[in-house]
Amino acid sequence: MGLVNFVDVTSEEAIFEGHGWDAVLVITEDLKRLDIDEIKMLAAHGADIDNRVGRLPTLLFAPGLAGGRLIIAPVINAEDDYADVRIFAKAMRQGIQVAKEAGAKKPLVILNQSLQRKYQQALEVAGLAIGQELWQALELREAKQLGAQLDAVGLLVKQQTSDLLNALESGRNLARDLCGTEPERMSAPAFADYCVSALENSGLIVEVIESRCELERDYPLLSAVARSSFAVSRHQPRVVNIEYVPDGEVTQTFLFAGKGVVYDTGGADLKVGGAMAGMSRDKGGAAAVAGLMKTLSLLKPKGIRVIAQLGLVRNSIGSEAFVTDEIIASHAGCRVRIGNTDAEGRLVLADLLSHLRAKAVKAVKPQLFSVATLTGHVVRAYGGYTALVENSVAKREKVAEELQQVGQTWGEPLEVSSLRPDDFDKIVDPSGAADVLSSNNAPSSITARGHQFPAAFLLVASGLDQHGLQSKTPLPYTHVDIAGSATEGHPQYGSPTAAPLVGLYQYMDAMAKKA
Repeated sequence: MGLVNFVDVTSEEAIFEGHGWDAVLVITEDLKRLDIDEIKMLAAHGADIDNRVGRLPTLLFAPGLAGGRLIIAPVINAEDDYADVRIFAKAMRQGIQVAKEAGAKKPLVILNQSLQRKYQQALEVAGLAIGQELWQALELREAKQLGAQLDAVGLLVKQQTSDLLNALESGRNLARDLCGTEPERMSAPAFADYCVSALENSGLIVEVIESRCELERDYPLLSAVARSSFAVSRHQPRVVNIEYVPDGEVTQTFLFAGKGVVYDTGGADLKVGGAMAGMSRDKGGAAAVAGLMKTLSLLKPKGIRVIAQLGLVRNSIGSEAFVTDEIIASHAGCRVRIGNTDAEGRLVLADLLSHLRAKAVKAVKPQLFSVATLTGHVVRAYGGYTALVENSVAKREKVAEELQQVGQTWGEPLEVSSLRPDDFDKIVDPSGAADVLSSNNAPSSITARGHQFPAAFLLVASGLDQHGLQSKTPLPYTHVDIAGSATEGHPQYGSPTAAPLVGLYQYMDAMAKKA
Protein backbone atom coordinates (compact mmCIF):
# COMPACT_ATOMS: atom_id res chain seq x y z
CA MET A 1 0.00 0.00 0.00
CA GLY A 2 3.01 2.33 -0.09
CA LEU A 3 2.88 2.99 3.64
CA VAL A 4 5.42 5.00 5.59
CA ASN A 5 7.17 2.76 8.12
CA PHE A 6 7.96 4.54 11.38
CA VAL A 7 10.74 3.20 13.62
CA ASP A 8 11.59 4.31 17.16
CA VAL A 9 15.23 5.26 17.62
CA THR A 10 16.15 5.65 21.28
CA SER A 11 19.91 6.26 21.05
CA GLU A 12 21.53 9.45 19.80
CA GLU A 13 24.41 7.31 18.53
CA ALA A 14 22.33 6.57 15.43
CA ILE A 15 22.80 10.20 14.39
CA PHE A 16 26.53 9.62 14.00
CA GLU A 17 26.93 5.91 13.41
CA GLY A 18 24.20 5.74 10.81
CA HIS A 19 22.59 2.35 11.54
CA GLY A 20 21.28 2.49 7.98
CA TRP A 21 19.85 6.00 8.24
CA ASP A 22 20.92 8.17 5.32
CA ALA A 23 19.92 11.69 6.40
CA VAL A 24 19.22 13.61 9.58
CA LEU A 25 16.15 15.85 9.47
CA VAL A 26 15.77 18.35 12.28
CA ILE A 27 12.47 20.12 12.97
CA THR A 28 13.16 23.09 15.21
CA GLU A 29 11.62 26.32 16.43
CA ASP A 30 14.99 28.01 17.04
CA LEU A 31 18.50 27.16 15.84
CA LYS A 32 19.93 28.41 19.14
CA ARG A 33 17.89 25.88 21.10
CA LEU A 34 19.17 22.77 19.34
CA ASP A 35 19.99 20.10 21.93
CA ILE A 36 22.77 18.20 20.15
CA ASP A 37 26.04 20.14 20.06
CA GLU A 38 27.29 18.81 16.71
CA ILE A 39 24.02 19.68 14.98
CA LYS A 40 23.90 23.06 16.68
CA MET A 41 27.44 23.83 15.44
CA LEU A 42 26.66 22.73 11.86
CA ALA A 43 23.45 24.78 11.83
CA ALA A 44 25.24 27.88 13.12
CA HIS A 45 27.97 27.51 10.48
CA GLY A 46 25.35 27.02 7.79
CA ALA A 47 23.48 30.13 8.90
CA ASP A 48 26.71 32.15 8.64
CA ILE A 49 27.01 31.40 4.92
CA ASP A 50 23.36 30.96 3.91
CA ASN A 51 20.62 33.27 5.14
CA ARG A 52 17.99 30.65 4.29
CA VAL A 53 19.08 28.40 7.17
CA GLY A 54 16.57 28.82 9.96
CA ARG A 55 14.07 30.52 7.65
CA LEU A 56 13.50 27.90 4.95
CA PRO A 57 14.11 24.14 4.78
CA THR A 58 17.74 23.67 3.77
CA LEU A 59 20.17 20.81 3.14
CA LEU A 60 23.66 21.06 4.66
CA PHE A 61 26.69 18.89 3.92
CA ALA A 62 27.39 17.05 7.19
CA PRO A 63 30.07 14.36 6.82
CA GLY A 64 29.89 13.38 10.48
CA LEU A 65 26.17 12.62 10.47
CA ALA A 66 24.16 9.71 9.09
CA GLY A 67 24.24 9.81 5.31
CA GLY A 68 26.32 12.99 5.32
CA ARG A 69 23.13 15.04 5.07
CA LEU A 70 21.66 17.47 7.58
CA ILE A 71 18.27 18.95 6.71
CA ILE A 72 16.97 21.75 8.88
CA ALA A 73 13.24 22.48 8.62
CA PRO A 74 12.32 25.52 10.72
CA VAL A 75 9.03 25.88 12.56
CA ILE A 76 7.91 29.43 11.91
CA ASN A 77 6.01 31.65 14.40
CA ALA A 78 5.68 28.96 17.05
CA GLU A 79 5.06 31.55 19.75
CA ASP A 80 2.28 33.31 17.86
CA ASP A 81 -0.93 33.53 19.90
CA TYR A 82 -3.02 31.89 17.17
CA ALA A 83 -0.58 29.27 15.92
CA ASP A 84 -1.45 25.61 16.42
CA VAL A 85 0.42 22.32 16.20
CA ARG A 86 0.01 22.17 12.42
CA ILE A 87 3.04 24.43 12.07
CA PHE A 88 5.13 21.36 12.98
CA ALA A 89 3.33 19.36 10.31
CA LYS A 90 4.08 22.06 7.76
CA ALA A 91 7.78 22.10 8.68
CA MET A 92 7.95 18.31 8.49
CA ARG A 93 6.31 18.19 5.08
CA GLN A 94 8.76 20.73 3.73
CA GLY A 95 11.72 18.94 5.28
CA ILE A 96 10.72 15.46 4.11
CA GLN A 97 10.28 16.78 0.58
CA VAL A 98 13.86 18.08 0.65
CA ALA A 99 15.06 14.71 1.99
CA LYS A 100 13.24 12.81 -0.73
CA GLU A 101 14.51 15.09 -3.50
CA ALA A 102 18.06 14.74 -2.14
CA GLY A 103 17.78 10.98 -2.59
CA ALA A 104 17.33 9.91 1.02
CA LYS A 105 15.35 6.71 1.61
CA LYS A 106 15.73 6.34 5.39
CA PRO A 107 15.79 9.74 7.09
CA LEU A 108 16.18 10.03 10.85
CA VAL A 109 13.90 12.74 12.29
CA ILE A 110 14.72 14.81 15.35
CA LEU A 111 12.07 17.13 16.74
CA ASN A 112 13.68 19.89 18.78
CA GLN A 113 10.82 21.50 20.70
CA SER A 114 10.80 23.99 23.53
CA LEU A 115 7.09 24.88 23.71
CA GLN A 116 6.03 21.45 24.96
CA ARG A 117 3.03 22.67 26.94
CA LYS A 118 1.46 24.39 23.94
CA TYR A 119 2.28 21.64 21.44
CA GLN A 120 2.02 18.39 23.38
CA GLN A 121 1.65 16.09 20.36
CA ALA A 122 4.03 17.93 18.03
CA LEU A 123 6.14 14.86 17.24
CA GLU A 124 3.15 12.66 16.45
CA VAL A 125 1.44 15.34 14.34
CA ALA A 126 4.68 16.01 12.46
CA GLY A 127 5.20 12.28 11.91
CA LEU A 128 1.72 11.83 10.47
CA ALA A 129 2.37 14.75 8.12
CA ILE A 130 4.95 12.58 6.36
CA GLY A 131 2.29 10.10 5.30
CA GLN A 132 0.09 12.90 4.02
CA GLU A 133 2.96 14.43 2.05
CA LEU A 134 4.06 11.17 0.45
CA TRP A 135 0.68 9.57 -0.31
CA GLN A 136 0.27 8.57 -3.94
CA ALA A 137 -3.07 7.88 -5.60
CA LEU A 138 -4.11 4.23 -5.72
CA GLU A 139 -4.64 4.34 -9.50
CA LEU A 140 -1.08 5.65 -9.95
CA ARG A 141 0.42 3.04 -7.65
CA GLU A 142 -1.43 0.23 -9.41
CA ALA A 143 -0.62 1.47 -12.93
CA LYS A 144 3.07 2.13 -12.25
CA GLN A 145 3.53 -0.61 -9.61
CA LEU A 146 4.93 1.97 -7.22
CA GLY A 147 6.10 1.15 -3.71
CA ALA A 148 6.78 3.41 -0.77
CA GLN A 149 8.75 6.56 -1.53
CA LEU A 150 10.77 6.05 1.66
CA ASP A 151 11.94 2.74 3.08
CA ALA A 152 11.52 3.91 6.69
CA VAL A 153 11.45 6.99 8.87
CA GLY A 154 13.37 6.97 12.13
CA LEU A 155 12.05 9.02 15.05
CA LEU A 156 14.49 9.95 17.78
CA VAL A 157 12.24 9.54 20.81
CA LYS A 158 12.33 8.55 24.44
CA GLN A 159 8.91 6.86 24.39
CA GLN A 160 7.24 4.34 22.11
CA THR A 161 5.47 6.17 19.31
CA SER A 162 5.98 4.05 16.21
CA ASP A 163 3.17 1.58 16.98
CA LEU A 164 0.68 4.42 17.34
CA LEU A 165 1.86 6.27 14.23
CA ASN A 166 2.02 3.15 12.08
CA ALA A 167 -1.53 2.16 13.12
CA LEU A 168 -2.91 5.65 12.55
CA GLU A 169 -1.14 5.92 9.21
CA SER A 170 -2.38 2.49 8.13
CA GLY A 171 -5.94 3.63 8.77
CA ARG A 172 -5.35 6.99 7.12
CA ASN A 173 -3.84 5.36 4.06
CA LEU A 174 -6.89 3.11 3.70
CA ALA A 175 -9.15 6.14 4.07
CA ARG A 176 -7.20 8.12 1.48
CA ASP A 177 -7.33 5.24 -0.99
CA LEU A 178 -11.07 4.81 -0.55
CA CYS A 179 -11.83 8.53 -0.77
CA GLY A 180 -9.40 9.55 -3.48
CA THR A 181 -9.91 6.84 -6.10
CA GLU A 182 -11.93 7.38 -9.27
CA PRO A 183 -15.58 6.21 -9.45
CA GLU A 184 -15.14 3.06 -11.53
CA ARG A 185 -12.12 1.71 -9.66
CA MET A 186 -13.85 2.56 -6.37
CA SER A 187 -17.52 1.96 -7.21
CA ALA A 188 -19.80 0.86 -4.38
CA PRO A 189 -19.07 -2.89 -4.85
CA ALA A 190 -15.35 -2.19 -5.32
CA PHE A 191 -15.30 0.02 -2.20
CA ALA A 192 -16.89 -2.79 -0.19
CA ASP A 193 -14.44 -5.35 -1.62
CA TYR A 194 -11.48 -3.09 -0.84
CA CYS A 195 -12.66 -2.77 2.77
CA VAL A 196 -13.11 -6.53 3.13
CA SER A 197 -9.61 -7.14 1.76
CA ALA A 198 -7.98 -4.43 3.89
CA LEU A 199 -9.69 -5.70 7.07
CA GLU A 200 -9.11 -9.41 6.45
CA ASN A 201 -7.73 -11.23 9.54
CA SER A 202 -8.06 -7.98 11.51
CA GLY A 203 -10.30 -9.41 14.21
CA LEU A 204 -13.08 -7.06 13.15
CA ILE A 205 -16.55 -8.36 12.32
CA VAL A 206 -17.26 -7.35 8.71
CA GLU A 207 -20.52 -7.91 6.83
CA VAL A 208 -21.53 -6.64 3.39
CA ILE A 209 -25.22 -6.27 2.48
CA GLU A 210 -25.79 -6.40 -1.28
CA SER A 211 -29.21 -8.04 -1.81
CA ARG A 212 -31.58 -5.61 -3.49
CA CYS A 213 -34.53 -7.00 -1.59
CA GLU A 214 -32.78 -6.57 1.73
CA LEU A 215 -31.52 -3.09 0.89
CA GLU A 216 -34.93 -1.84 -0.29
CA ARG A 217 -36.61 -3.32 2.79
CA ASP A 218 -34.12 -2.13 5.43
CA TYR A 219 -32.55 0.95 3.79
CA PRO A 220 -35.39 2.51 1.78
CA LEU A 221 -33.98 6.05 1.57
CA LEU A 222 -30.53 4.77 0.64
CA SER A 223 -32.10 2.51 -1.99
CA ALA A 224 -34.03 5.44 -3.44
CA VAL A 225 -30.77 7.31 -4.00
CA ALA A 226 -29.34 4.19 -5.64
CA ARG A 227 -32.49 3.29 -7.58
CA SER A 228 -31.13 4.12 -11.02
CA SER A 229 -27.84 2.34 -10.30
CA PHE A 230 -29.38 -1.09 -9.68
CA ALA A 231 -29.56 -1.70 -13.44
CA VAL A 232 -25.75 -1.65 -13.68
CA SER A 233 -24.18 -4.44 -11.63
CA ARG A 234 -20.87 -2.68 -11.05
CA HIS A 235 -22.72 0.39 -9.71
CA GLN A 236 -25.13 -1.34 -7.36
CA PRO A 237 -25.22 -0.14 -3.74
CA ARG A 238 -23.74 -1.79 -0.70
CA VAL A 239 -23.97 -1.38 3.05
CA VAL A 240 -20.86 -2.43 4.97
CA ASN A 241 -21.19 -3.26 8.67
CA ILE A 242 -17.96 -3.29 10.69
CA GLU A 243 -17.65 -3.96 14.42
CA TYR A 244 -14.76 -3.83 16.86
CA VAL A 245 -15.21 -5.73 20.13
CA PRO A 246 -12.45 -5.36 22.74
CA ASP A 247 -11.06 -8.00 25.03
CA GLY A 248 -12.61 -7.72 28.46
CA GLU A 249 -15.36 -5.44 29.73
CA VAL A 250 -17.04 -2.85 27.50
CA THR A 251 -17.36 0.51 29.26
CA GLN A 252 -18.44 2.65 26.30
CA THR A 253 -19.91 2.15 22.82
CA PHE A 254 -19.34 4.36 19.79
CA LEU A 255 -21.52 4.05 16.70
CA PHE A 256 -20.61 5.62 13.34
CA ALA A 257 -22.57 6.18 10.14
CA GLY A 258 -20.37 6.96 7.14
CA LYS A 259 -21.64 8.59 3.96
CA GLY A 260 -20.18 6.79 0.95
CA VAL A 261 -21.62 8.39 -2.17
CA VAL A 262 -19.07 7.00 -4.60
CA TYR A 263 -20.27 9.37 -7.30
CA ASP A 264 -22.77 12.18 -7.01
CA THR A 265 -24.26 13.37 -10.28
CA GLY A 266 -26.88 15.31 -8.37
CA GLY A 267 -29.43 12.80 -9.61
CA ALA A 268 -32.47 14.25 -11.40
CA ASP A 269 -31.46 17.64 -9.95
CA LEU A 270 -28.35 17.33 -12.09
CA LYS A 271 -25.12 19.09 -11.20
CA VAL A 272 -24.38 21.39 -14.13
CA GLY A 273 -21.78 23.94 -15.17
CA GLY A 274 -18.84 21.72 -14.25
CA ALA A 275 -20.11 21.11 -10.72
CA MET A 276 -19.87 17.33 -11.13
CA ALA A 277 -16.06 17.28 -11.24
CA GLY A 278 -14.56 15.82 -8.10
CA MET A 279 -17.78 14.15 -6.98
CA SER A 280 -15.99 10.82 -6.66
CA ARG A 281 -14.70 12.32 -3.39
CA ASP A 282 -18.21 12.36 -1.90
CA LYS A 283 -17.37 9.12 -0.12
CA GLY A 284 -14.93 10.73 2.32
CA GLY A 285 -17.09 10.07 5.38
CA ALA A 286 -17.35 6.33 4.79
CA ALA A 287 -13.66 6.28 3.90
CA ALA A 288 -12.64 7.96 7.16
CA VAL A 289 -14.80 5.59 9.22
CA ALA A 290 -13.37 2.54 7.43
CA GLY A 291 -9.86 3.82 8.11
CA LEU A 292 -10.76 4.41 11.75
CA MET A 293 -11.85 0.79 12.07
CA LYS A 294 -8.54 -0.34 10.55
CA THR A 295 -6.63 1.68 13.15
CA LEU A 296 -8.76 0.23 15.95
CA SER A 297 -8.00 -3.29 14.77
CA LEU A 298 -4.27 -2.60 15.04
CA LEU A 299 -4.18 -0.74 18.36
CA LYS A 300 -6.91 -2.81 20.07
CA PRO A 301 -7.91 -0.28 22.75
CA LYS A 302 -9.54 -1.66 25.87
CA GLY A 303 -13.03 -0.88 27.07
CA ILE A 304 -14.65 0.43 23.90
CA ARG A 305 -16.92 -1.29 21.43
CA VAL A 306 -17.23 0.41 18.04
CA ILE A 307 -19.98 -0.25 15.49
CA ALA A 308 -19.86 1.29 12.01
CA GLN A 309 -22.19 1.27 9.04
CA LEU A 310 -21.03 2.55 5.65
CA GLY A 311 -23.67 3.44 3.07
CA LEU A 312 -22.20 3.07 -0.43
CA VAL A 313 -24.26 4.37 -3.35
CA ARG A 314 -23.97 6.01 -6.74
CA ASN A 315 -26.49 8.81 -7.27
CA SER A 316 -27.11 7.80 -10.88
CA ILE A 317 -29.45 9.43 -13.37
CA GLY A 318 -31.80 7.65 -15.76
CA SER A 319 -35.40 6.56 -16.15
CA GLU A 320 -35.30 4.81 -12.76
CA ALA A 321 -33.88 7.80 -10.85
CA PHE A 322 -35.77 9.09 -7.83
CA VAL A 323 -37.07 12.63 -8.21
CA THR A 324 -37.95 15.67 -6.17
CA ASP A 325 -41.47 15.61 -4.61
CA GLU A 326 -41.48 11.85 -3.97
CA ILE A 327 -42.49 10.79 -0.46
CA ILE A 328 -40.49 7.83 0.87
CA ALA A 329 -40.67 6.26 4.32
CA SER A 330 -37.32 5.91 6.07
CA HIS A 331 -36.21 2.84 8.02
CA ALA A 332 -37.48 4.60 11.14
CA GLY A 333 -40.91 5.03 9.56
CA CYS A 334 -40.56 8.78 8.98
CA ARG A 335 -42.27 9.84 5.74
CA VAL A 336 -39.75 11.99 3.87
CA ARG A 337 -40.63 14.32 1.00
CA ILE A 338 -37.64 14.68 -1.31
CA GLY A 339 -36.80 18.37 -1.61
CA ASN A 340 -33.80 18.00 -3.91
CA THR A 341 -32.16 14.82 -5.22
CA ASP A 342 -28.75 16.47 -4.86
CA ALA A 343 -29.24 16.39 -1.09
CA GLU A 344 -28.77 12.63 -1.20
CA GLY A 345 -26.20 12.13 1.54
CA ARG A 346 -28.58 12.87 4.37
CA LEU A 347 -30.97 10.23 2.99
CA VAL A 348 -28.22 7.61 3.08
CA LEU A 349 -27.21 8.60 6.60
CA ALA A 350 -30.77 8.65 7.98
CA ASP A 351 -31.28 4.93 7.33
CA LEU A 352 -27.85 4.04 8.70
CA LEU A 353 -28.48 6.07 11.84
CA SER A 354 -31.85 4.40 12.34
CA HIS A 355 -30.17 0.99 12.42
CA LEU A 356 -27.47 2.28 14.75
CA ARG A 357 -30.14 3.84 16.98
CA ALA A 358 -31.70 0.41 17.46
CA LYS A 359 -28.29 -0.92 18.55
CA ALA A 360 -27.52 2.09 20.72
CA VAL A 361 -30.56 1.71 22.97
CA LYS A 362 -29.20 -1.68 24.06
CA ALA A 363 -25.52 -0.65 24.21
CA VAL A 364 -23.29 0.35 27.11
CA LYS A 365 -22.98 4.14 27.35
CA PRO A 366 -23.47 4.83 23.62
CA GLN A 367 -22.49 7.82 21.52
CA LEU A 368 -23.59 8.13 17.89
CA PHE A 369 -21.88 10.00 15.05
CA SER A 370 -22.48 10.61 11.37
CA VAL A 371 -19.43 11.46 9.26
CA ALA A 372 -20.00 12.96 5.83
CA THR A 373 -18.87 15.31 3.10
CA LEU A 374 -22.36 16.74 3.36
CA THR A 375 -22.66 20.42 2.48
CA GLY A 376 -21.03 23.19 0.53
CA HIS A 377 -22.29 25.50 3.24
CA VAL A 378 -19.78 24.18 5.77
CA VAL A 379 -17.00 25.17 3.36
CA ARG A 380 -18.52 28.62 2.94
CA ALA A 381 -18.85 28.97 6.72
CA TYR A 382 -15.58 27.45 7.93
CA GLY A 383 -13.27 26.93 4.96
CA GLY A 384 -11.17 23.81 5.31
CA TYR A 385 -12.34 22.87 8.80
CA THR A 386 -14.60 20.11 10.07
CA ALA A 387 -17.87 21.17 11.68
CA LEU A 388 -19.66 19.45 14.57
CA VAL A 389 -23.41 19.77 15.12
CA GLU A 390 -24.70 17.93 18.19
CA ASN A 391 -28.06 17.13 19.68
CA SER A 392 -29.12 18.24 23.16
CA VAL A 393 -27.90 15.02 24.80
CA ALA A 394 -24.45 15.23 23.27
CA LYS A 395 -24.29 18.91 24.22
CA ARG A 396 -25.05 18.01 27.83
CA GLU A 397 -22.24 15.44 27.73
CA LYS A 398 -19.88 17.99 26.12
CA VAL A 399 -19.06 15.68 23.21
CA ALA A 400 -18.27 18.44 20.70
CA GLU A 401 -16.35 20.45 23.28
CA GLU A 402 -14.08 17.53 24.12
CA LEU A 403 -13.71 16.51 20.47
CA GLN A 404 -12.68 20.06 19.65
CA GLN A 405 -10.01 20.04 22.36
CA VAL A 406 -8.64 16.69 21.16
CA GLY A 407 -8.69 17.79 17.52
CA GLN A 408 -6.79 20.97 18.34
CA THR A 409 -4.09 18.98 20.14
CA TRP A 410 -3.73 16.41 17.34
CA GLY A 411 -3.70 18.78 14.37
CA GLU A 412 -7.31 18.29 13.23
CA PRO A 413 -9.03 21.52 14.36
CA LEU A 414 -12.83 21.48 14.52
CA GLU A 415 -15.53 24.12 14.61
CA VAL A 416 -18.67 23.68 16.72
CA SER A 417 -22.09 24.76 15.45
CA SER A 418 -25.38 24.70 17.34
CA LEU A 419 -28.80 23.30 16.47
CA ARG A 420 -31.57 25.91 16.74
CA PRO A 421 -35.38 25.77 16.49
CA ASP A 422 -34.97 27.47 13.10
CA ASP A 423 -33.24 24.33 11.79
CA PHE A 424 -36.27 22.19 12.59
CA ASP A 425 -38.53 24.79 10.98
CA LYS A 426 -36.63 24.35 7.70
CA ILE A 427 -37.55 20.67 7.43
CA VAL A 428 -41.32 21.07 7.78
CA ASP A 429 -43.14 19.83 4.67
CA PRO A 430 -45.29 22.81 3.58
CA SER A 431 -47.92 20.49 2.10
CA GLY A 432 -48.37 18.55 5.32
CA ALA A 433 -48.47 15.31 3.33
CA ALA A 434 -45.11 14.11 4.64
CA ASP A 435 -43.55 14.13 8.11
CA VAL A 436 -40.46 15.98 6.98
CA LEU A 437 -38.88 17.74 3.99
CA SER A 438 -35.37 16.54 3.15
CA SER A 439 -34.02 19.88 1.93
CA ASN A 440 -34.76 23.14 0.19
CA ASN A 441 -34.06 23.40 -3.54
CA ALA A 442 -31.20 25.91 -3.49
CA PRO A 443 -27.49 25.12 -3.09
CA SER A 444 -26.54 24.73 0.57
CA SER A 445 -23.73 27.24 0.11
CA ILE A 446 -26.27 30.04 -0.36
CA THR A 447 -28.78 28.72 2.16
CA ALA A 448 -28.86 30.25 5.62
CA ARG A 449 -27.79 27.62 8.19
CA GLY A 450 -27.09 25.27 5.30
CA HIS A 451 -24.87 22.90 7.30
CA GLN A 452 -26.83 23.03 10.56
CA PHE A 453 -30.37 22.18 9.47
CA PRO A 454 -29.39 18.86 7.82
CA ALA A 455 -28.58 17.63 11.34
CA ALA A 456 -32.17 18.40 12.32
CA PHE A 457 -33.35 16.31 9.38
CA LEU A 458 -31.08 13.45 10.39
CA LEU A 459 -32.46 13.48 13.92
CA VAL A 460 -36.08 13.31 12.77
CA ALA A 461 -35.70 10.96 9.79
CA SER A 462 -33.66 8.45 11.81
CA GLY A 463 -35.90 8.49 14.86
CA LEU A 464 -33.16 9.93 17.05
CA ASP A 465 -35.43 12.87 17.87
CA GLN A 466 -37.31 10.42 20.13
CA HIS A 467 -34.19 10.05 22.27
CA GLY A 468 -33.71 13.56 23.58
CA LEU A 469 -33.13 14.81 27.10
CA GLN A 470 -36.68 14.08 28.25
CA SER A 471 -36.87 10.53 26.90
CA LYS A 472 -36.36 7.30 28.82
CA THR A 473 -33.34 6.48 26.63
CA PRO A 474 -31.51 9.71 25.78
CA LEU A 475 -28.87 9.15 23.09
CA PRO A 476 -26.00 11.57 22.40
CA TYR A 477 -25.58 12.19 18.67
CA THR A 478 -23.05 14.37 16.84
CA HIS A 479 -23.05 15.12 13.12
CA VAL A 480 -19.56 15.60 11.65
CA ASP A 481 -19.47 17.52 8.34
CA ILE A 482 -16.09 17.09 6.63
CA ALA A 483 -16.90 18.66 3.26
CA GLY A 484 -14.15 21.23 3.84
CA SER A 485 -11.55 19.01 5.47
CA ALA A 486 -11.76 15.69 3.59
CA THR A 487 -9.29 16.87 0.94
CA GLU A 488 -6.56 19.48 0.62
CA GLY A 489 -5.11 21.38 -2.31
CA HIS A 490 -6.96 21.38 -5.62
CA PRO A 491 -10.72 21.88 -5.05
CA GLN A 492 -11.68 18.83 -7.13
CA TYR A 493 -8.61 16.64 -7.23
CA GLY A 494 -6.59 17.46 -4.12
CA SER A 495 -5.20 14.81 -1.79
CA PRO A 496 -7.60 13.15 0.67
CA THR A 497 -6.70 13.88 4.30
CA ALA A 498 -8.56 11.07 6.14
CA ALA A 499 -9.90 13.74 8.53
CA PRO A 500 -11.15 13.39 11.23
CA LEU A 501 -9.75 9.89 11.82
CA VAL A 502 -6.95 10.89 14.20
CA GLY A 503 -9.14 13.13 16.34
CA LEU A 504 -11.91 10.55 16.56
CA TYR A 505 -9.53 7.79 17.60
CA GLN A 506 -7.86 9.94 20.24
CA TYR A 507 -11.25 11.09 21.54
CA MET A 508 -12.48 7.50 21.93
CA ASP A 509 -9.23 6.47 23.57
CA ALA A 510 -9.48 9.38 26.01
CA MET A 511 -13.10 8.49 26.84
CA ALA A 512 -12.11 4.87 27.49
CA LYS A 513 -9.37 5.94 29.88
CA LYS A 514 -11.82 8.16 31.77
CA ALA A 515 -14.33 5.34 32.24
